[in-house]
Amino acid sequence: MNQTDQILLQPSAAGLSSEEAKSLLLKFGPNVLRTQSGTSWWKITLRQFASTLILILIFAAAVAIFMGQLVDGIAILAIVFLNGCLGFFQEWKAERTLEALRSMLSHKAIVVRDGVETQIPVSEIVVGDLLILRTGEKVPADVALQNTVEFQVDESVLTGESDAVHKSFSAIEPSQRKAFMGTNVVQGHAEALVTATGMNTKFGEIAELTTELGEKTTHLQKKLELLGRQLGVMALILALLIVLIGWLSGRAPLDMVMTGLSLAVAVVPEGLPAVVTLTLALGARAMVAKNALSKRLQASETLGAASVICTDKTGTLTENQMTVTQIWLPVCGVIDVTGTGYDPAGHFEKDGKRFDYSKNTALKSLLSSAMICNHASIQKVGDHWQEIGQPTEVALIVAGYKAWLPMPSGENLVREFPFTSERKRMSVVCAEDGHAIVHIKGALEKILPLCSEYMGSDGVLQIDQKMRDQIKTQHDFFAGKGLRVLAIAQRKTGLEGTECSETERDLTFLGLVAIIDPPRPEVKNSIALAKSAGIKVIMITGDAPQTALAIASSLHLPSTIVVTGDELQTKSDDELDHLLAQDVMFARTTPEHKMRIVRRLQSHGHVVAMTGDGVNDAPALKQSDIGVAMGIRGTDVAKDAADLVLLDDNFASIVGAIEEGRRQYANIKKFVRYLLASNAGEVVAITGSIILGGPLIFLPIQILWMNLVTDGFTALSLGLEKSEANIMEEKPRSNKDGIIGAQGMATIMTFAIYTGVSSLLVFHYMLEYGVIVAQTVAFTTMIFLEKFSVFAFRSLSLPWSAIGFFSNYWLLGALTMTLGLQVLVVYWPPLQQILHVAEIPLEFWGLIALITLPIVIVPELIKVVRQMRLAS
Repeated sequence: MNQTDQILLQPSAAGLSSEEAKSLLLKFGPNVLRTQSGTSWWKITLRQFASTLILILIFAAAVAIFMGQLVDGIAILAIVFLNGCLGFFQEWKAERTLEALRSMLSHKAIVVRDGVETQIPVSEIVVGDLLILRTGEKVPADVALQNTVEFQVDESVLTGESDAVHKSFSAIEPSQRKAFMGTNVVQGHAEALVTATGMNTKFGEIAELTTELGEKTTHLQKKLELLGRQLGVMALILALLIVLIGWLSGRAPLDMVMTGLSLAVAVVPEGLPAVVTLTLALGARAMVAKNALSKRLQASETLGAASVICTDKTGTLTENQMTVTQIWLPVCGVIDVTGTGYDPAGHFEKDGKRFDYSKNTALKSLLSSAMICNHASIQKVGDHWQEIGQPTEVALIVAGYKAWLPMPSGENLVREFPFTSERKRMSVVCAEDGHAIVHIKGALEKILPLCSEYMGSDGVLQIDQKMRDQIKTQHDFFAGKGLRVLAIAQRKTGLEGTECSETERDLTFLGLVAIIDPPRPEVKNSIALAKSAGIKVIMITGDAPQTALAIASSLHLPSTIVVTGDELQTKSDDELDHLLAQDVMFARTTPEHKMRIVRRLQSHGHVVAMTGDGVNDAPALKQSDIGVAMGIRGTDVAKDAADLVLLDDNFASIVGAIEEGRRQYANIKKFVRYLLASNAGEVVAITGSIILGGPLIFLPIQILWMNLVTDGFTALSLGLEKSEANIMEEKPRSNKDGIIGAQGMATIMTFAIYTGVSSLLVFHYMLEYGVIVAQTVAFTTMIFLEKFSVFAFRSLSLPWSAIGFFSNYWLLGALTMTLGLQVLVVYWPPLQQILHVAEIPLEFWGLIALITLPIVIVPELIKVVRQMRLAS
């Protein structure tokens, strides 16, 4: 049972009493949406420790502490804590930034309480309240209209349609007698009775769809979770196997447990969670600089994997500012109007040349009538123009300003006949020099039959059938391009006749005005770049098919098929799949349609990015792999449902975000392979030492030093590698592609065998100098091999000549620092004691350098030869 079923609504000019309002507020609760509250801090905290790799590290720390290796255990827990802090602070910062962006509902509303107009917080509105709604305000609840005066509402946040909707208490259509939460009043004023609040509104019903979907897991998270589980199982099996072999061969159980722990620590890349988190956090900061806010660290990386972008039209591809683009006059044909949006900068052109409007009486008359028969206005606020009124009427005012016409004062207004859905026209009567001028605008089919004359080159001429056909042909041409077309006419008459039937006749036809919500100028290049990156862009809008086609054509968005929501409703999943494989767009869609389209794309393995700003976009934003909301115009529900928020509402920022996401994923692949190659080399060395029956080559604390300290800094510097030149020319990666892959595994094992065997040979060669010296040399050799192998992982295909040896100063700095630290370990007594190493003679460093040299030269030679083959 909904709210209106539970209360008997009796509209009264006095509104509710204060006591009634308090009682209803207690009964139904505040007028808020559950999605408005941000994620709790404790949920964000727990999310940082929900990774398999993190749980493995905690387990390893517990085992180390239990075995008396307190330093090892504390070191691992410190990494876990650092990782959690980094993730928490990044997500918490994103949540706080989003709170600052939340501006969907007005903070205050005017209601009638106890017979007096009172301003109250929106959250205190209750069912039964009598609301006062005025131009420029947001409707704060679902309402039934009581009294309306020229009342029009922009419902694009709910429906996706850019045209304002006329509302009236006396309208025949039930939906036109209602207004809904979150929509904007663009013209007129009204008294309205609140029928639903909060989650019981139409706005709330759509918002509820987003909560039912739950939290989604990104592809990176899934792959890292899988990798973590695989490494965990591998670590456990190896550790148990080595302990069992050692125990059967008669070795001391405690020694074998420590050996097993060493192997387990060596298998698991302890630094990986911290490096991934730091890389994504740094990437998120880079995204903010590009006006894209990641709500989750993995958001931009997932966007980099997008193979399809499903985008809304209104306010996303377009400016959401209606603009007059062309005017047709019987006297001279089509005149182009330059400039877009509500900024009156622009001029008139004819056949590509500037048109002198000052000498054209017909154009000035048309623009003057369009401005007089109008309720809108614009004013400059700071460095931008602020509109007041219905978007179509604002467009007419802006066109008049481009001809330097003054804003009508309205002082000589005699009578007005308003626009209604039945009349589809509006007219005003103004007094002028003892007579009256009727100015009228509206749909051609309603105005042309009332015209007996037209403005020609020789003044006012009688309109004949040939001219009527010419006017209709031009109208159909504009409409076929997706333009909204208004006819403008006027008539000089006496002041005595003020009835509608007396004034709206024998009109002089002035011309046609073609209006469109223009595309954002930067979007065309963004769509072209997305196409070159193998990303398909699909428009899904609530607007009309002709309008959608016109915008798509102007943006060079390939769309040969337009499917409406009604047509989509009749199609099976197989038929929809067939359509999605072609150049298709969708018009007149509902939230359910958008979700279905996203799901079908996902069922075929696509990584789907969904952009939007309205409440009608929110369910699909939540369902998609990466939801991208507009930060300025976007509704609260859309922002909450999204993973990424564009702070400048610029669709072009998505392309920059995709490139950044691809860079992040490419770098994650690089350092994952690098870390695993390093760890696998340690496993090869440890296992080989045990098989050969020698002492333990590396101690657990030494492995932690390699994995957490030296490898961590180097891997992080890999995460800062710049994008490779061809990164936006590559096709989107498949969901089936792993982080490592077969080629990556072959690379890892090649490096592991070389580093592991080299360290093992050095270790056994140095045993004659004592175990500690042999361990020190092997330990140092492994670190040098791991550090210098990083050059091979800077690019998985390009040599230094293509990426630049000095292009990543962070890597060179990390390399210098970690090698310096190792020298300090060998020669500084405090670190010698902690890591159980001994000072080694200088001549041993020559041997270490000789062994390290091939790992730098050979991979580079292979890449150069490969590039030469590709070039030939």
